[in-house]
Amino acid sequence: MKYFSVFFFILFSSIIFAQEEYTIRGTISDQANGETVFGTTIYLKGTTIGTTTNEYGFYSITAPKGEYTLVVSYLGYKEIQKEISLTQDIKLNIEVEEDSSILDEIIITATDDSKKLNIRKPQMGVVTLKAETIKLAPAVLGEVDLIKTIQLLPGVSNNGEGSAGFNVRGGAVDQNLVLLDEAIIYNTSHFFGLFSVFNNDAIKNVKLYKGDIPAKFGGRTASVLDVRQKDGNNKELEINGGIGLISSRLAVEAPLFKKKGSFLLAGRSTYAQLFMGLSDELKNDKISFYDLNLKTNYEVNENNKIYLSSYFGRDVLNIGGLLKSNYGNVSANLRWNHIFNDKLFSNVSLIYSKYDYQIVLDFVQFDWISEITNYNLKYDFGYYASDKLKIDFGASGISYNLNPGEITPTTATSPINPLKLDQKRAFEGGAYVSVEHKITDKLTARYGLRYSMFNRLGGQSITNYANNQPVVYNQELGIYQDGEAIGETPYSTGETIKQFGNFEPRLGLSYILTDNSSIKGSYTRTAQYLHLLSNTASVTPLDVWTTSGTFIKPQLSNQYALGFYKKFNNNAYSFEAETYYKTTENRIDYIDGADLIGNNTIETEILNGEARAYGLELMFRKNKGRFTGWVSYTLAKSEQRSFGGNAGGPGINNGNWYNTPHDRTHDISITGVYKLTDKWIFSANAVYQTGRPVTYPTGQYEYEGFSVVVYDERNANRLPAYHRMDVSATYKPNRKPSKQWKGEWVFSIYNLYNRRNAASITFSQNFNTGANEALRTSIFGIIPSVTYNFKF
Repeated sequence: MKYFSVFFFILFSSIIFAQEEYTIRGTISDQANGETVFGTTIYLKGTTIGTTTNEYGFYSITAPKGEYTLVVSYLGYKEIQKEISLTQDIKLNIEVEEDSSILDEIIITATDDSKKLNIRKPQMGVVTLKAETIKLAPAVLGEVDLIKTIQLLPGVSNNGEGSAGFNVRGGAVDQNLVLLDEAIIYNTSHFFGLFSVFNNDAIKNVKLYKGDIPAKFGGRTASVLDVRQKDGNNKELEINGGIGLISSRLAVEAPLFKKKGSFLLAGRSTYAQLFMGLSDELKNDKISFYDLNLKTNYEVNENNKIYLSSYFGRDVLNIGGLLKSNYGNVSANLRWNHIFNDKLFSNVSLIYSKYDYQIVLDFVQFDWISEITNYNLKYDFGYYASDKLKIDFGASGISYNLNPGEITPTTATSPINPLKLDQKRAFEGGAYVSVEHKITDKLTARYGLRYSMFNRLGGQSITNYANNQPVVYNQELGIYQDGEAIGETPYSTGETIKQFGNFEPRLGLSYILTDNSSIKGSYTRTAQYLHLLSNTASVTPLDVWTTSGTFIKPQLSNQYALGFYKKFNNNAYSFEAETYYKTTENRIDYIDGADLIGNNTIETEILNGEARAYGLELMFRKNKGRFTGWVSYTLAKSEQRSFGGNAGGPGINNGNWYNTPHDRTHDISITGVYKLTDKWIFSANAVYQTGRPVTYPTGQYEYEGFSVVVYDERNANRLPAYHRMDVSATYKPNRKPSKQWKGEWVFSIYNLYNRRNAASITFSQNFNTGANEALRTSIFGIIPSVTYNFKF
């Protein structure tokens, strides 16, 4: 209760002393296509009164009665100044026009060139990207990729060569909440990690929260990647797409209902299997993916708007008939925006997400099918109380059904016994309130509180173990083994097996040093109730999701961060420095020799522990001119330790701290874009990362005729350093023959100097010589590509 008491005291003391005030509210949209513009800055010139548009382009400003100049500003668009007489509440919808006289600029900040508002906002560790920015970055096989673009930012690293997963501030892949139009995406990869599921033609904007997570988000401890799809052009028919070497895409947008609505339909597919058919060695293999994005909306009236969006993606793999796999994501979201009055905006969403996969291994003759499904209902409000106070609040509930799957033999002679794994059901609820409060002209605070609860539900039986030990330590052998099962406790569907609840306070402060600089600090506490069990470094379809419950506790994280921000030459240059320290309780890890696949008692393969991460992030940007880009550097440490606990024994790595699989000491990225002429744009990026932690053998000995390998401490070794350079050139032909048709050629080279980065190093014995040898596996060398993009 003390949190709420302090909160409401600050809140109502600010409201009581308000002057006679009026409100300006409306939406900001693109003049060319009607798309609402997220992150537009609207402010009253000569004052510190202002705001930014929310995810739906809505804004509301409250100010004392008077005469003002309203300024609307967004990088890449013409600034609008409008004289207003604020003697009553005003509704003002504004369309912004793209500024063709300036370079399409890289946008990586939460707001635009309104310096004071950007410096003042207490939100830190947040990055905003537009689809146009993502398109400029070189990518593997000519396919532009959101995930690879954010990996060029400080505090964000990859999982290895060609991986679509990402790590944020020392967090694991499962600690990232990835949302596509608010729907959870559990696996972000196509081609087993070579591409991501995000089609750039369907994306409007992207926001990455690197730890200072707003109270409206919950369920993950490292980051939130909030991806929003385009609404669709409500002015005219628009078609755009691209033809590449191994994949093509097409997107169609058009108005509906006499321009009171619009739709977007975007598809993407690969035809790599056609080229594989030309090779005798590969003609029986198949590797392909496809995805489909759909979104439509309808404006019922000026205060109500309905959205429907969905995504469907699939990967299919067949390696000579020995290994067959298909996996994919499905999501849908029905949303209703409602404006109650000039100050109160709301959005209610009904969301469906599903991720499933199937693996068929003919050489061991079994078929495995698994899936995870959730339904989510959430209701969010934004209350623009005054020029000094904005309040966000809401609630949500998510129903989970985790089906670890069913394993069936594919032949009568298969050594695999049929196994149906127990489904896991759970419900996660949350309620939050968050306030952005301008305390003085120099000090702004964002404080909030989220309460989350999690019920692990029945519909299955839970195994009981002697002394409540699912894992026990064998002193004689020096290894962990399964505990002694002593029966089961059945739970009916809907019955609570285990319940958890956590308060999650959030705090952010910003203090203005000058008009061009500020310092910020934040504290974030988060709880995570789902866990990903994997003994691979990257996202794979074999990853096993499990819930908190009788033997697995929720992950609880505390992150502290401090930052300094400065802009130079009217925002032509900017510098950011952030440092953070994060701790995570109840971070589980698998024991040596763990069997995670097809395991109905996963608690026998894991130990509980803790994790910590700390680091320094630096970023210098050039935001304007013919040449734009940034340099980012991260110095970081990420480690964890696991205890023997109730299982006894020393724990993993003898209970000592060890590197997480995603620890990177140094991470440097350089990105640049140069506009030579109106026809030619060149871009490049260079990346260097400390090698990924791995565990190598240190020796072997003979025991009763068997060779026994001795390994080093867990993750005590590293792969060689990872580095590469990518370049691209975009050529836009003369548009005079057809003003409607806009085409461009994109020539790119991934890994320009053909660096053979190690994806893994394995050790084995040579069958011919008997000598031990190490085998280094690399995925990509140099890859040139060409893509033709078009729009009309």
